[in-house]
Amino acid sequence: MKKTFYKIAFAAVLGTSLVSCNKLLDAPVQSAMDESVIFSSPVLAEGAVAGILQSFGETNSYRGRYLVYYGINTDNEVGNSLKNTTDEKSLLANYQTNANNTQMNTDNNAWAKFYEAIERANLAIRGLRAYGNIENNAQLAQILGEVLVLRAVVYNDLVKGWGDVPARFEPLTSANTYVPRSDRDIIYKQILADLKEAENYLPWPNGNTKTQSVEKVNKAFAKGLRARIALAAGGYAQHADGVRLSRDPDLERTKMYQIAKEECLDVINSGTLRLLGFEEVFRTLCQETNLAGKESMWEIPFSEGRGRVLFDLGVKHTTTDKYTMQNKGGTNGPNPIMWYEYDKDDVRRAVSVVPYEWTNGKQVPTNLNKWYFGKYRYEWMKRVVTSTNDDGLNWMYMRYSDVVLMAAEAVNELDGPQAAAAYLKMIRDRAFPTHPEKVTAYMSAVTVSKEAFFNAIVDERSLEFTGEMLRKGDLIRWNLLSAKLNEAKQKLQLLENRQGRYAGYPKNIYYKTLADGESVGIYGLESGDTDAIGATYGTSKTWKLAADNDQVAYWDAMFLRDPNLQQFWPIWQFFIEASNGQLTNSGYNF
Repeated sequence: MKKTFYKIAFAAVLGTSLVSCNKLLDAPVQSAMDESVIFSSPVLAEGAVAGILQSFGETNSYRGRYLVYYGINTDNEVGNSLKNTTDEKSLLANYQTNANNTQMNTDNNAWAKFYEAIERANLAIRGLRAYGNIENNAQLAQILGEVLVLRAVVYNDLVKGWGDVPARFEPLTSANTYVPRSDRDIIYKQILADLKEAENYLPWPNGNTKTQSVEKVNKAFAKGLRARIALAAGGYAQHADGVRLSRDPDLERTKMYQIAKEECLDVINSGTLRLLGFEEVFRTLCQETNLAGKESMWEIPFSEGRGRVLFDLGVKHTTTDKYTMQNKGGTNGPNPIMWYEYDKDDVRRAVSVVPYEWTNGKQVPTNLNKWYFGKYRYEWMKRVVTSTNDDGLNWMYMRYSDVVLMAAEAVNELDGPQAAAAYLKMIRDRAFPTHPEKVTAYMSAVTVSKEAFFNAIVDERSLEFTGEMLRKGDLIRWNLLSAKLNEAKQKLQLLENRQGRYAGYPKNIYYKTLADGESVGIYGLESGDTDAIGATYGTSKTWKLAADNDQVAYWDAMFLRDPNLQQFWPIWQFFIEASNGQLTNSGYNF
């Protein structure tokens, strides 16, 4: 049954009002209702979670900005209009972001909504600690665990997007309204501690009625998130002083890998989650069953009238049809090289990377420079999307395969490839269910050394998570962002000219509508395909990246500056001007 997206705002539950004079944070003030009443009652305290999640779903928060624009461009994912390099949307992705970007520089955008969520969480945490009797009240303890996790989600995404940001772990007062950027290590240490605490309060998936849904935080997600944050905290990233690794001994790389290992193995050994068939993972998402204990670990919940997962990231429908009443999809898509990165027998390829769109109820080929994420499809929904502006599909924030691959990475780093092999093999076995001989050969090759296994993890995470916006963060923490983007640039040029590894691919594709009247059969996407056989399909199309009117080559449009010098977005000009001189973008090359 379709969930409800907590339509009662936290402000309504607590009787709050927004701080009209503090647009820097756009956050609620002290409640007019007595906190001792609210946070001693599980029914009323649930409003805290509702209020935080409301901030996730606002138009310019996760829904319409962060989920769409954070994560591109990489060797995995690109904006499908990236060749228009001066467009404000393209500028968010091509590593020449402007602080007054019109997509982001507003008083109600992601920065403001993230801090709104944090302020609501801070108020709830204070109230629950003071009045929740959490030592003796399991319901209120679980709510505290949820709130701690949700605050960690938001802070982690703030750091991913902006680097060093203000650290606010107490409710607003007149004394702490204006604060500068904080060293992100302060934030990392706090949210790692918060997640460790939250684990004590949260049941495993299906541990109680609340955790039967993927829309509710559980212990497995708290542990998985803690592992993800530990890997980021111990990894590389751009800092204003030019240093790429944390100087804090508490966040030393080996210590962070140890946390990731322990947390991931706890989840795996709990037996509370399982890998589904790869296509089944995303059909289950699109069918909105929302049941915990499968592969999805936690989802940002959207009602049918909110959320733009299909709207921006789905396979495009250029016209309305029986599957959708909105002609949307495909704002972003896979980097064109991705189809060619998969082994032809890897079942993930046809799910993740789609070379067609829908027009008048039929699939038609696109172009080499425009692919779609096949993980999100209107045609897999059990309901027809009727809104012209939103689709209501949840965002799958973490899935079990991420935990398995983080375990493989951490165990390899600490104990070597032989100890880590079983976890990588779990993912390869699923990817090649009918070709176990390929899995065996692959595992033999990648377990010869720690370095070879690490490189295999870098590749595997690319193949596993295309379209899930994890790649940019991974590449940053591995110190591979510029290297992989430059590698992709070279591959794109070779692909366009059918040189090197792409020499065996024809320069045309051939296609026809299949017997069901709506599916398209495409020939020419495999090495060794020939024009002679393709001609039997009847219709041909030149398969290339370039267009006659291109002002910038596709591969040059992916990044306009060295990505390592602009790994983060700037703080938007609106918030700088409203910060009483506390916030700047100094040191970040904007």
